[in-house]
Amino acid sequence: MKAYDTIFLDRDGTLNPDPGYIASLRDFTFFDFALPALQKLKDNRFCIVTNQSGVSRGIIEQNELNKIHHYVQTAFKDHGLDLLDIFVCNDHPDHATERRKPGTGMFFEAAKIYGIDLANSVMIGDGIADMEAAQSLIMDGILVRTGKGSESESHFIKSEFPIAVVDNLEKAVNWILSKDSK
Repeated sequence: MKAYDTIFLDRDGTLNPDPGYIASLRDFTFFDFALPALQKLKDNRFCIVTNQSGVSRGIIEQNELNKIHHYVQTAFKDHGLDLLDIFVCNDHPDHATERRKPGTGMFFEAAKIYGIDLANSVMIGDGIADMEAAQSLIMDGILVRTGKGSESESHFIKSEFPIAVVDNLEKAVNWILSKDSK
């Protein structure tokens, strides 16, 4: 297995189905395979980085987003997973700061707080912005086809990045487990 300092995860489309804006905890559910798959990497630490422009668009109430993320943190803990934090960018895409992926602000914030070696970390996500952020940080990137991943895949066809394109988070975990440590 390749040893990563930290495994960064996108939320919507990677950990859970992405029907659009998830405005309530009652609308949030993990993919059935997500948490059991991550348990195979239980000796690793995780960090979620997620764009949530629904807040700035007035579609998602901040307190509802907080409830969803509390639920996510509890689920990780209940499954014995070391979730360092959930970094959220509520920026509207028309007024984006460097925190909004593909910007790298959330990653640098995580690195500063938790002493993360970004160059020795991996980003697993379903979007072009996830992979572009990872690429600009010289991190490994694994694109999952769930969520927007199938659409995003064609963006990278002639590229050597991401390092893997897989069907879902479970396959991403299996890919990591199959790689030799460097």
